[in-house]
Amino acid sequence: MNALAQQHARTLVAGIGNIFLGDDGFGVETVHALSSHRLPDDVETVDIGVRGVHLAYQLLDGYDTLVLIDATARGGRPGTLYLIEADEPGAVEPQNALLDGHRMSPDAVLALLGTLCAGTGAVPPRRTLVVGCEPDSVDEGIGLSAPVAAAVPHAVRMVVDLVQAADRPADARRTSAGTVMN
Repeated sequence: MNALAQQHARTLVAGIGNIFLGDDGFGVETVHALSSHRLPDDVETVDIGVRGVHLAYQLLDGYDTLVLIDATARGGRPGTLYLIEADEPGAVEPQNALLDGHRMSPDAVLALLGTLCAGTGAVPPRRTLVVGCEPDSVDEGIGLSAPVAAAVPHAVRMVVDLVQAADRPADARRTSAGTVMN
């Protein structure tokens, strides 16, 4: 990426989840905790919650990097953090409830984004990362479980490190896909 393009590269950090389903609110809580940190000027944070369609349309504004923060069940201990790098944004096949704005998984958002980009000529983010946290419970109820709440500050640090690394030249960056942190 040339110096001019790098100056205008934008990053969107989006907190995903339903705060009324316990640990599913992890992404929203983490984005709120990020608000007390100084981030680079080209980084925008947003509480998407359950408004996946809104996220897909916002991404049409042009972002180089998308960081999704979400509860991510992968079989680890509750509170385990994962850093996942998506292979190809927009390459996920649409799911059956694609246009149900309250049931759009991050995969469905990326699939919808691919469709919208094809129709509008917009370009999806070059890089998509997911900072996920293993939930303990996604049952009805407000508030995170103890292990997931304890993971929020570590997730904030992970996101701050990611967006600061994005401001450095490519040869100075190091991010590993599928990283697991306890």
